Amino acid sequence: MNRNITIERMNELVDIINEADYNYHTLDNPTITDQEYDKYLRELFDIEAAHPEWIREDSPTQHAGGKVIDGFQKVSHKIPMMSLSDVFNESEILTFDERIQKEHVHPQYVCELKIDGLSVSLLYEKGKLVRAATRGDGTIGEDITHNVKTIKSIPLKLTEEVDIEVRGEIYMAKKTLEELNERRKKFHEPLLQNCRNAAAGSIRQFDSKVAAQRKLDAFIYHLPNPLDYGIHTHDEALSYMKRLGFKTNPNNRLVSNIKEVLSFIVEKAEIRDSLAYDIDGVVIKVNNIDEQQKLGFTAKYPKWATAYKFPAEEVLTKLNDIIFTVGRTGQITPNAVLDPVIVMGSTISRATLHNEEYVKMKDLRIGDIVSIRKAGDVIPEVVEAKKERRTGEEVTFEMITVCPMCDTPLIKKEEQVDYYCPNDSCPARSVEKLIHFASRGAMNIDGLGEGIIEDFYNFGFIRSIPDIYLLKNHKVDLIELEGYGEKSIQKLLDSVEKSKENSLERLLFGLGISNVGSKTAKILAIHFQTLDSLREASLEELQRIPDIGKIIAKSIIDFFDDTQSQDIISKLKEFGVNMIYLGQKIEQDIDFLNQSFVLTGTLTKFSRDKAKGEIESRGGKTVDSVSKKTSVVIVGENPGSKYQKAKDLGITIWTEDDFLEKLK
Repeated sequence: MNRNITIERMNELVDIINEADYNYHTLDNPTITDQEYDKYLRELFDIEAAHPEWIREDSPTQHAGGKVIDGFQKVSHKIPMMSLSDVFNESEILTFDERIQKEHVHPQYVCELKIDGLSVSLLYEKGKLVRAATRGDGTIGEDITHNVKTIKSIPLKLTEEVDIEVRGEIYMAKKTLEELNERRKKFHEPLLQNCRNAAAGSIRQFDSKVAAQRKLDAFIYHLPNPLDYGIHTHDEALSYMKRLGFKTNPNNRLVSNIKEVLSFIVEKAEIRDSLAYDIDGVVIKVNNIDEQQKLGFTAKYPKWATAYKFPAEEVLTKLNDIIFTVGRTGQITPNAVLDPVIVMGSTISRATLHNEEYVKMKDLRIGDIVSIRKAGDVIPEVVEAKKERRTGEEVTFEMITVCPMCDTPLIKKEEQVDYYCPNDSCPARSVEKLIHFASRGAMNIDGLGEGIIEDFYNFGFIRSIPDIYLLKNHKVDLIELEGYGEKSIQKLLDSVEKSKENSLERLLFGLGISNVGSKTAKILAIHFQTLDSLREASLEELQRIPDIGKIIAKSIIDFFDDTQSQDIISKLKEFGVNMIYLGQKIEQDIDFLNQSFVLTGTLTKFSRDKAKGEIESRGGKTVDSVSKKTSVVIVGENPGSKYQKAKDLGITIWTEDDFLEKLK
């Protein structure tokens, strides 16, 4: 969410979007990309939602479309031509469905291709076309009847003598645009940018002969007042309009639930390039008209419909700053701080710039409008600066000379492009502790891998172990980071919460006590049962435990005497992290107690980790190699050389069935 919630920022956004609307809808000359427009509009919605008392009458959230140019007669729409809200990923589609379900509506949906063209209203009296109009500002449009009559797919006379208004999209086919540009190239005329602009420019020609030569087409998709014709579903309305002689899109589909909507989107995204016309998404509509009326409208959008926008492969945004992060090895990396923008369905606000040479090669400057794409559909990449959009206020990049974490002068290794911080005590080294704590063998926090921890550390979300359990307080900020979305962040937060339930041995290992590995942590957890009991143990008491020598015992004492460690444990307790051993208590079983076991071959009754757990819970320990000190070798299917060595040394051998019998 954008944090710049001020009335000044709201006014700036209103002016930016209104100007963009005028250029797009009125002059057919877009000056910003669709992605920039969507980003600004979303930010404006956020500000107005927080401060509705600031909303201006001319805010673009209060109307649809653009203004009417003077060259065409003005037309009033009896029923406003509203635009649709946009969604950009699966999570937002599911949220749209959830909002509808909360109104006790369990709808069928009609899925339609979102044609990239120009909206049109067609009015018929007694079956004859009497007027065609653009959307305009949603209430007042432009009369374009003379040009629409040249479009062969729009009937001048219907199959029934009915008074009716229908709405649809005028578009230009891809092949038509190619042919048109070939002719324009021969006469050294400027080429038309895309099908949408070509269609809009053609329909606004004063000379209908020009429009006729452009071979425009149209799909009809909306009947504004279906109940007046006894029609109670959108699907029926489409069939009715088709019977009247209108061209409707054959790809429309009635589906039963939101899962089928998602399947439709995937299917159409795959065939998108093979279609004869451009589409930029999928429109999702509640099918039942009575349910539509129950759901109603906002000031600008119907609540019963939305438009899913296909992910843009490359979008534009502003480079607000370049910050520097420190890796585990001390490597310094410049990172782009961007105006949040949606790329391939996820919001991007950060992107790596790799090194000094990368930034200088691309001549990136703070304040630039830059293009962003996802390399391999995953990693955000700054492609280039749009130099033609520079204002002169951009700031030239300069590489830092000292570490941003500890102020140590940086060094550049010979024949390398990267700079490094040589300080072994740099705070960035704390990242290693965090990575270990979250690792699979320790607290096993799914989704909190090395790269993510580095990001969260460098952006200030995690600086110490307890901060991991405060990530939920930063959910909105985390979602805005590049490569993350609401779904992945929620999954991560759920994993963090789940880690609180881990048994004591995982916590002990995760805390990174010197010389205490996972096996030693398990021995300690089984012996003391609680962290408090372990903390109160003396050096002598620790040394009496099998496999706990003087060095390990001293490390444990030193760890619990350290004030920083005490603070970490206190906070983890406060956050509800379990500090009790949850495994089976030691049974006084002479077959296992203080015995050493080696597992070899494939066990079929349970996993190897489960077998180790059973042994350790009964006071035994597992080791990797066979020696004279080994008590028992447990043999599964296809045992290796350990089995033969055990036989040679005369060590007791159990089959898997023997092992199971001992467990009983």
